[in-house]
Amino acid sequence: MRTALITGGVSGIGAATAKLLKKSGYSVVANYFGNDADAEAFAKQTQIPVRRWDVADFAACQEGAAAVARESGPIDILINNAGIVRDGTLHKMTPEQWRSVIDVDLGGCFNMCRAVIEGMRERRFGRIVNISSVNGLSGQFGQTNYAAAKAGIIGFTKSLAFESAARGITVNAVAPGYTDTGMVRAVPPKILANIVAGVPVGRLAKPEEIARCILFLVDDDSGFITGATLSVNGGKYMA
Repeated sequence: MRTALITGGVSGIGAATAKLLKKSGYSVVANYFGNDADAEAFAKQTQIPVRRWDVADFAACQEGAAAVARESGPIDILINNAGIVRDGTLHKMTPEQWRSVIDVDLGGCFNMCRAVIEGMRERRFGRIVNISSVNGLSGQFGQTNYAAAKAGIIGFTKSLAFESAARGITVNAVAPGYTDTGMVRAVPPKILANIVAGVPVGRLAKPEEIARCILFLVDDDSGFITGATLSVNGGKYMA
């Protein structure tokens, strides 16, 4: 049984992915760094182990990944899903708003990949899926920090895919469109209505729809797909 570690794994897309991977026969561990009560409720409901650490902290990622490997087995699959937003137009954005998003969304991707990549190389197998965003492809008003981080994830993914292919490790990105998660539902209703109106399929994505794409990419039989970005955005942005 392959072990999958999902960051930001107790809510939204991460939670949907954790549940689907468990249902599909994987051993799953969900990382979080937020509400302890929500994480405990998720673990109780799903029987999926949860582990708390900050993906923006390099040392914490090293320690967390090592603990998961000791308790659940070598990490064969890594889903870098953890992310935050700190929106604001650039002329009003603070250095803290910039750094926090870059450190979590992009830095966390580096930190977690660095924590597992050596083991994957030694075992000559690995599946890494990094969660980007439609806004990393198209840009978005008030999100220079978020769009930069999510665009950076795509370049990171391609480069690590080059480095890892000969070792049996695939590295891909999924770029979801607007998805029915707590983060999106927090958007003011009028703005959310405008967002939905701009999606050709006329609705938000369901987290489970994004999870199915991730499941496909982590499968043992998906070994010829690497360095790819799978856009799942209802036609909002076509490149």
